[in-house]
Amino acid sequence: MSNSPAHSPSLRRCVPLAALGLAGVLFIVFGGRRYLSFAALSDNRDFLVALVATGGVLAAAGFVFIYAALTALSVPGAMLLTLTAGFLFGPWLGAIYALIGATLGATVVFLAARSGLYGLAARAGPRGRRLEAGFRADAFNYLLVLRLIPVFPFWLVNLVAGLAGMRLATYTAATFFGMIPGTFVYASLGNGLGALIAAGQHPDPYMIFRPSILLPIVGLAALALLPVIYKRWRGRRRPELAE
Repeated sequence: MSNSPAHSPSLRRCVPLAALGLAGVLFIVFGGRRYLSFAALSDNRDFLVALVATGGVLAAAGFVFIYAALTALSVPGAMLLTLTAGFLFGPWLGAIYALIGATLGATVVFLAARSGLYGLAARAGPRGRRLEAGFRADAFNYLLVLRLIPVFPFWLVNLVAGLAGMRLATYTAATFFGMIPGTFVYASLGNGLGALIAAGQHPDPYMIFRPSILLPIVGLAALALLPVIYKRWRGRRRPELAE
């Protein structure tokens, strides 16, 4: 049984999504992005390291909350936050905390988008309904690929998933597992951030596009699409065999 909300879009249901968008705009307008920079991290590294050392579990929970909140506001800065996670908590715990925070924040956006936008595709006519049905039929595989290879902006994928009315469990699982490779890459890079800061250097934000890193991720994405391709192939073969 689907847990997708069966309703038509309305202004009242768009309030949560609009509130998140407004909060994100206000965060940027009032200068919040100045804290999401490598320079800010470099200037505050001693304070952050001491805070994590004394804060323990509360520091980890606070980081997850901040990551989730900024993701829910669709504020650019996920890469820096993941680098920071690796720097403060190490590559393994840092990656796990980043994954939890990103998944929680993305789920908030998804639920708001699904509440306000679900039903718009059906209003676009038969083609819109076919696209929606096709996406939902293989939702996990499609979303997994979009998370593995972030061709489209993170916030846009969240909105499209809500528009298509995906199941919450499917969305959460595909988001979490799809982000694992990229998150571990940047958390591992963040683990050596202290040495880079001391040397006055910056991390390479495009390292994930190096062939040695990108090609295995593309391979995983191709594997995720194989069941979809096979399903479509079998669907086309059945009419031919019936003739």
